[in-house]
Amino acid sequence: MEDEDIALNSVLGLELNRVFFAVHETANKQKIIEFAREVLQSEREPLADSVSPEGPAS
Repeated sequence: MEDEDIALNSVLGLELNRVFFAVHETANKQKIIEFAREVLQSEREPLADSVSPEGPAS
């Protein structure tokens, strides 16, 4: 499952890059950047909650 998540994230990242460079307006590029940041932040929050000072949760 983790390998599938990594592969999916790689594909999504490549697609986001393609869209970013296809968009010509700076304002729309800024919206893409803000959206990507929101998605990353929402993904990091559950990870931060599951990691203890001794290491990852089992």
